[in-house]
Amino acid sequence: MYEEQHQRMPVEIKSKKELDLMRAAGKIVAEVLSAMDAHAKPGVTTGELEKRARAILEKYGATSPFLGYPNAKRNLPPFPGWICASVNDEIVHGIPRAKRVLYDGDLLKIDVGAFYGGFIGDSAWTFAIGDVSAQARRLMQVTEAALYQGIAQVQLNKRLWDVIAAIQTQVESNDFTVIREYQGHGVGRQMHEEPSIPNFLDKEFDKRPTNIALKAGMTIAIEPMVVTGKWDTKVLGDKWTVVTKDHGLAAHYEHTVAVTDNGPEILTLWK
Repeated sequence: MYEEQHQRMPVEIKSKKELDLMRAAGKIVAEVLSAMDAHAKPGVTTGELEKRARAILEKYGATSPFLGYPNAKRNLPPFPGWICASVNDEIVHGIPRAKRVLYDGDLLKIDVGAFYGGFIGDSAWTFAIGDVSAQARRLMQVTEAALYQGIAQVQLNKRLWDVIAAIQTQVESNDFTVIREYQGHGVGRQMHEEPSIPNFLDKEFDKRPTNIALKAGMTIAIEPMVVTGKWDTKVLGDKWTVVTKDHGLAAHYEHTVAVTDNGPEILTLWK
């Protein structure tokens, strides 16, 4: 799940025990995404996918940190879903619905969180429904590659801007566009912790992040959101679903990653 903006606090360093709890939460998230991959097909509804996700979370005694998440920025009701399910030009925060049927050619983004043992795992993936267009397939490939390019920079000798620059370079060199209004974030006890992690660097934009040094024990949610057209967005009438203004296709990939002495450790790895 994306982070808009929050009060700046110190970046928390997780202990070995806390990292073990985050690994456990991440494994639950990974199981959910694997189930989404198996069942996200033409004719299935996003409401059906949510039921499957909820069943897996409840099997482990986990809860969804998305459900009831406050929408304080817009002073609106909290998020009503266990997962986010966004289709085609919807970027993030799509609400799962019993009547939202998936069709051949759709591009589905599923965002999943698990609150377990006092800690949160957070991950998102884009799924091709049936036979998608060549443009959609390329968008998926470039966005997933951008995620892993960013993760590769999670090293003790690197800084936050190295992660961001790797994502932005991968996207823009392939003639796609990074979304600017939504971003990644630290994650742990809370869904959104420091640091904020935009997917671009721009001196003129007001969310340019502090260029912090990466330290062992940091846990971050890296999540490029990439579109085929312009980065401008709007929120639909449900007050949550974010779409591209020009109706360009969107892709979204996310992993929870720990900074370790030996490089990045993906805590939500499932494929």
